[in-house]
Amino acid sequence: MSMKRHRSGGFEFRERDGAGPVLILLHGIGSAASGFAPVVERLPLDWRVIAWEAPGYAGSKPLRAKWPLAADYADALAGLMDRLGIARAALAGHSLGALVAGAFAASRPERVTRLLFASPALGHGRAQGDLSPEAATRIAALEAEGAEAFAAARAPRLLHRGEPAALEVVRGMMASVKLPGYAQAARMLSSGDLLADAARIGAPADVICGAEDAVTPPEGARRLFAALKRPGALTLVPETGHALATEAPEAFAAALRALMVQGETA
Repeated sequence: MSMKRHRSGGFEFRERDGAGPVLILLHGIGSAASGFAPVVERLPLDWRVIAWEAPGYAGSKPLRAKWPLAADYADALAGLMDRLGIARAALAGHSLGALVAGAFAASRPERVTRLLFASPALGHGRAQGDLSPEAATRIAALEAEGAEAFAAARAPRLLHRGEPAALEVVRGMMASVKLPGYAQAARMLSSGDLLADAARIGAPADVICGAEDAVTPPEGARRLFAALKRPGALTLVPETGHALATEAPEAFAAALRALMVQGETA
């Protein structure tokens, strides 16, 4: 069963209906909801699975603040869940999505059953308004090059094996980013601090990362795992880079299946 595209309250998302547990997928800064498709295909058919398009991505409206914090994205997620009638869910955040999942779980513990942090971006931990050099470079490059050239230059770094079909998938998603949504996400990345949020997260959480991830290296995944109050499993996927859902969808799906089994008993 494929995921269907929907809109609610100015946000676009993809959903696969199911009467079972609810799983919400949060994509990264250069990605999209469609990137989770090969993972969702490998999940039990009774799960209700939702993948949002982050604020300012695809058909989702940008946030109002020029410099939003992770908490603002968490507020947007809470609003979407409210509109969809979802009281509690498991969250899986990939890369930048991990910052959103962390902020949400830290501020709304009663709404999270369990977490999966995939290729987690830890954030740069800078004060709001103090843009990190990495975030500044991202914004400037997109503005100067345009999305197509921006994606062509950067997509190969997301993969380890560099298979042509996989490269086209990640390049296509990255080429779809636009302003102001991408710039808002880069500013949030600059001020985000997932390790600080981890200390406030009461829900059990797992971490998965590609062993060859050059964007969010395994050392960051290990640091996050060590900071969690209720750590579950830490998985490093061999011969895999940053784009886990594209390069290793079965490993990603296996982590989610384990996540949901444990989440039901949390």
